[in-house]
Amino acid sequence: MNKRVTIEMPDEMLKLVEGYAAEKGAAPDAYMLEVIEQHLEDLHDIALAEAAMERIRTGEDQIISSEEFWRGMDD
Repeated sequence: MNKRVTIEMPDEMLKLVEGYAAEKGAAPDAYMLEVIEQHLEDLHDIALAEAAMERIRTGEDQIISSEEFWRGMDD
């Protein structure tokens, strides 16, 4: 189920959104939904990367060379 959300933004920002949306051939609201979705995906990717780095720092995971990786694929 979708919910409608209203935001207030400065006129200059709205003009930018409208301009970028027009470049993509999209309505401003559809463009903003795409921008928000992309940002949320980016935040998720960052969280996964930070978790991976923490596992490396704690020794739970280790880094291997590509040579070692591919060597294991021959088995």
